[in-house]
Amino acid sequence: MTPLRATVRLQFHPEFTLDDALLLLDYFADLGISHIYASPLLTAKPGSTHGYDVIDPTQIDPELGGESAFDRLVSGLRARNMGLILDIVPNHMAVTHLNPWWRSVLEWGRVSPYAEFFDIQWDSPNPLLNGRVLLPILATDYAAELDAGELKVVLDKQAGQFRLHYFDHRVPLTPPSYGDILQHTQDARLNDLGIRFDALEDAVDPFSQASALCLELAALCQEGPTNDLIHSALAHFNPEPQEAGERHDRLHQMLERQHYRLANWRTANDEINWRRFFDINELISLRAERGDVFEASHAKVFQLISDGKVDGLRIDHIDGLANPRAYCRRLRRRVEQICAPDLIPFPIHVEKILGAGEVLEPQWGADGTTGYEFMNQVSLLQHDPMGGHPLQTHWHRLTGRPANFMREVEQARRLVLTHSLASDFDSVSDNLLQIARADLATRDITLNAIRRGLLELVAHFPVYRTYAVATGRSQADEAVFQQALQSAKNSLPEADSALLEQLNAWLGAEPLAQLPPGPYRSLRQRTLTRFHQLTAPAAAKAVEDTAFYRYGALLSRNDVGFDPQHFASSIEAFHAFNVARALACPNTLLATATHDHKRGEDTRARLAVVSERSAWYAEKTCQWRNLAAPLRSQMAEEQAPSPADELMLFQSILASWPLDLNLGDNAQRQDYAQRLQGWQEKALREAKLHSGWTAPNSAYEEACQQYLHGLFEQPDAAPLRASLAKAAAELAPAGALNSLAQCLLKLCCPGVPDIYQGTEFWDFSLVDPDNRRPVDYAARIGALAEPVSERELLIHWRDGRIKQYLIARTLQQRKADPQLFSSGSYLPLEMEGAQKHQALAFLREYQGRLLLVLVPRLASDLVARQAFPQVAVERWGDTRIQMPGHLKDRTWTSVLGPNQQHTGQETLAVGTLLAHFPVALFTSS
Repeated sequence: MTPLRATVRLQFHPEFTLDDALLLLDYFADLGISHIYASPLLTAKPGSTHGYDVIDPTQIDPELGGESAFDRLVSGLRARNMGLILDIVPNHMAVTHLNPWWRSVLEWGRVSPYAEFFDIQWDSPNPLLNGRVLLPILATDYAAELDAGELKVVLDKQAGQFRLHYFDHRVPLTPPSYGDILQHTQDARLNDLGIRFDALEDAVDPFSQASALCLELAALCQEGPTNDLIHSALAHFNPEPQEAGERHDRLHQMLERQHYRLANWRTANDEINWRRFFDINELISLRAERGDVFEASHAKVFQLISDGKVDGLRIDHIDGLANPRAYCRRLRRRVEQICAPDLIPFPIHVEKILGAGEVLEPQWGADGTTGYEFMNQVSLLQHDPMGGHPLQTHWHRLTGRPANFMREVEQARRLVLTHSLASDFDSVSDNLLQIARADLATRDITLNAIRRGLLELVAHFPVYRTYAVATGRSQADEAVFQQALQSAKNSLPEADSALLEQLNAWLGAEPLAQLPPGPYRSLRQRTLTRFHQLTAPAAAKAVEDTAFYRYGALLSRNDVGFDPQHFASSIEAFHAFNVARALACPNTLLATATHDHKRGEDTRARLAVVSERSAWYAEKTCQWRNLAAPLRSQMAEEQAPSPADELMLFQSILASWPLDLNLGDNAQRQDYAQRLQGWQEKALREAKLHSGWTAPNSAYEEACQQYLHGLFEQPDAAPLRASLAKAAAELAPAGALNSLAQCLLKLCCPGVPDIYQGTEFWDFSLVDPDNRRPVDYAARIGALAEPVSERELLIHWRDGRIKQYLIARTLQQRKADPQLFSSGSYLPLEMEGAQKHQALAFLREYQGRLLLVLVPRLASDLVARQAFPQVAVERWGDTRIQMPGHLKDRTWTSVLGPNQQHTGQETLAVGTLLAHFPVALFTSS
């Protein structure tokens, strides 16, 4: 097995299949990639663009090419000494009739063999849901849909099965209810068959008997007269919309026999009795903590690993599982049991967002995360701390929104807990009430009091979740909980303090192991698990999907895994992160772009320059707002767009303005405006201030669209367009230098660099689906194959080849000396001179072999009024790197740029090292 050196993340879908990736393997190998890091490949909903809506985890998705294409890809990888990392989804599956496990649950309810696979509350206090699942698929109320005749019972003649059709939905009927239909046929054979279907409710083995009866029905359906009789019987259940009597009795009574309750989609947030993936009605959570679910949902993955076809795993949304630590440890044991000896060590990476000061527990047995924390660390390094307060103040002054990001987060958490996640919140609250009522000392605690305390506790949670087990909380988790507890106390009346302490005890401070086995302990365990599974989606929905779209002091600090309240950090802090990672997690992935990012890596890098030019930005935005006044619409109580939405749009334009955009080209302008419109619609709805996904404000959204397209199309807006274009051009060289520095750091810091598809050229994308547009691989293949000088790359830096060159040369060096990068120590280097805070350098060392990395930072003033993303030699002045005494006699050979060498000295001049290329990478043996 080839060592894990560098990955390329590929998003597979019907328009980019496994065979499409096969054609690119030579290019990726030449670039220096060791492993393809694939999005989920198991069968997803037809047409899925991402693969996370799995319907069948037992086979490779036919729309991606199926088993044969998968084998061809693996063979191609093996021929090039490359590997495959597979993204798997243990948390959830798609809610659709195409999912055989879910279909079985709808057909058979809690007697289905898959009834316990999903996180369903079968014993509901709601009598309409006791023993049934809520199916919130109706566009309006149930009775209205009955009146409209939109619910139709249909026979699948080939399968001998009846289904309920509702627009695109195909919902199975439980086989025992087939008798209701067949007994209306006035045919002896069909009546008898109906009686036998009806008797399935009391059958010992209803599943095999139902299969036999369905085959019998299918055979009868081949007879024309019988088929006609069945269709005639169906008319009793499918009357025309204008008929208004019996359809309520017959169709409604039929539906009352089902193991689901059809409901308006708007009821889901309040009444849904199964746990979703976040608040998505189309995705239901799996109970991966159960052994049978774990084995069934991972069987195909384990087969592929056993066959030597998969070389590593990426675990999606690990914090959604009941017990991430137990899951990872079980997965590690199973993988090592079935792995071929040459596949060990087998890398396992978890998608986990780490809060400030949070680390991945080594006891999990994972090799690391998917790299969000590194993306954040580089971002912090590239933001000027002096710009934080002025930008926050400017944002607050112009918009009226809070300058403090945490105020937005707390408001957003309260919103999602009482709206989109209300059913999850209610479930935990109800369980806590049961716990309270079980003890005389606490039975007077009311549900409303519990809800108040729980709401504030979760609203102030500083991380995604904690991981209390039977023995209680870890020291780190205790610190997290106490922080949330104290903040909740500060926001609630003093009378609630005792309640909060009781919640503290029930939610992990009092170890479950101290309780005697029995129903009460089981209730406490379920409640603790559901609490853990509430705080994670509350954080994701409140921060990433709400507050990030409400707060815009500087959008380059708003991305997955980021905390905008922490605006910047020092060189020393960045070094400390790397030293710790080299010791604790040297094989973690390092990402600067993902399929989930809010802005492309180069979009963020350019916008970060604004942190160095806060006064300039404040002046520019005031000018732009004045120029844009004619574009704004006056709504009933406000203007559209609002000042906040307008400032966010200006930032998005500054950050993503294409380097090759010709303002005189109408088609180019319109294409770019259309991309921005996609971002704008998502931003408005995610913010939930003026519009939303559940109730879009079409008038406000249309006014914002008119503003956007007017900006790019109206003749009167030409001065505004020109000013924005000029401002983006001013930021572009420094932004590109940030990008190259970010890229080299990812390739050389401790960890495994992950390159998101297409980002080997500039990536000025916005939020998905903009960041998942087709990649022009032909251009990238041609550029890599064409010899070119470093000088030419710098002159033509706008075409992106300079970034690809940096990646290729560095990854080739990783391939030539993999242990230096994977196992080498990390040694920060001190700087001296006038610009010592505007450059960062470090060494990697392994068995006497050395790597010297040098990148500029906060260099906007050093490249001001330059056309290239490079600091001129003279601008560095007396800035030098201090070399450790035992290394002062070494000779350093450049990996980038001309074949230059520098004989060792006690200090190395930064200007000299960066004379031929914007960033520097040197080796010494």
